[in-house]
Amino acid sequence: MPVWEPRNEVEETMTIRRRDFLAGSAGLAGMAGLNAFGLRPAFAQSEPSYTPEEGASLRLLRWVPFVKGDEDAWNANTKKFTEQTGVEVRIDQESWEDIRPKAAVAANVGSGPDMVMCWFDDAHQYPDKLVDLTELANYLGEKYGGWYDGLRGYASRGDKFIAMPLTAIGNAICYRDSQMKAAGFSEFPKDTDGFLELCKALKANGTPAGFPHGKAVGDGNNYAHWLLWSHGGKMVDEQGKVTINSPETIAAINYAKALYETFIPGTESWLDINNNRAFLAGQVSLTANGVSLYYAAKNDPALKEMAADIRTTNFPIGPVGESVELHQTSSLLVFNHCQYPEAAKAYIKFMMEADQMNAWIEGSSAYCCQPLKAFADNPVWTSDPIHAPYARASETLRPNGYAGPLGYASAGVMADYVLVDMFASAVTGQATPEDAAAEAERRANRYYRI
Repeated sequence: MPVWEPRNEVEETMTIRRRDFLAGSAGLAGMAGLNAFGLRPAFAQSEPSYTPEEGASLRLLRWVPFVKGDEDAWNANTKKFTEQTGVEVRIDQESWEDIRPKAAVAANVGSGPDMVMCWFDDAHQYPDKLVDLTELANYLGEKYGGWYDGLRGYASRGDKFIAMPLTAIGNAICYRDSQMKAAGFSEFPKDTDGFLELCKALKANGTPAGFPHGKAVGDGNNYAHWLLWSHGGKMVDEQGKVTINSPETIAAINYAKALYETFIPGTESWLDINNNRAFLAGQVSLTANGVSLYYAAKNDPALKEMAADIRTTNFPIGPVGESVELHQTSSLLVFNHCQYPEAAKAYIKFMMEADQMNAWIEGSSAYCCQPLKAFADNPVWTSDPIHAPYARASETLRPNGYAGPLGYASAGVMADYVLVDMFASAVTGQATPEDAAAEAERRANRYYRI
């Protein structure tokens, strides 16, 4: 099916001159007790105030949205900010896989976008190149019930926020209910053994499963980490010592090999878009994805029957005996080379306040999970049963650096696709499970020098 292609950038017309706005809003604030954005502060004594620099404009680099409501709501909020401050915000979009290298280049050369919606712990690769957002993050955390620990960890080093926690994009199993039942299963298996049997039955029935083994920053990483963690493996221990070459890892690889034999051909080259396309084209009946997959079917008149047949659930539980999942996370960072840091902070503050954040979460239709606990009661989470597995993504996510600390090493290992490549090389027969684990150990040790 055709894939929706969003615009590359947003151009908004300034409707209020900044000087006139600031003068007028200051007078209104004095009379009505409102801040410069027309919002009545809940913690006036601790609320930071950021006055955009004269002539300020900003450039934001963000990942391509898979749910159009995400883009629409974010752009509408940005337009409100521009109308109230006169600060134009240019929004550029890149594919999920291209965000990381483009952000790294901008950090290294000291030019390019002012702000980036980065992935996972990428901010930890260049913390000295980023604007300190601690004051703003502490204010937002105090006002809105606190940050979820997993998201906070990705955006902070110690007590310092090097980025602003933005969202967890929930990942869940998406499957065709009728095809599961046609394969002889009345309900979805809860454990990995049953899951493998279901995938075997689906293949035998001509309706196979498919999960990415390519360098997919979202779906590929989510799948690989679940494979490892569900069998008790981990890249490093609590002290950051590399422990990937273990019996638990070998067990996870052997399980991955058995699953791979049931997949549609070609998954070793899949990126984040490929499993969506295969599912919506009817080539696979089971994969893992954000809620965007469901809405792509629901919003296509030709796929309404498929949409009614889609079900979602969390990943099966493996030998480790508990639910262990990685969810795509994004933080909003500001580079030191930004010429208008006060404007950038004002923009982030505006976008994170309740009116804008709730509008974005709801507009995203359960695709973007809240970073702050006060927004967990957004009505979007109970508006459709399909949303249920995604509702607690921010609360339940396990950081990719588990069980060690997040930092340069964990970010480097993920950016280098060490874990994804380990599984891919083994399932395709390029390496034995033992050799694949040993190679992952060697590569990880380049980052974890303890």
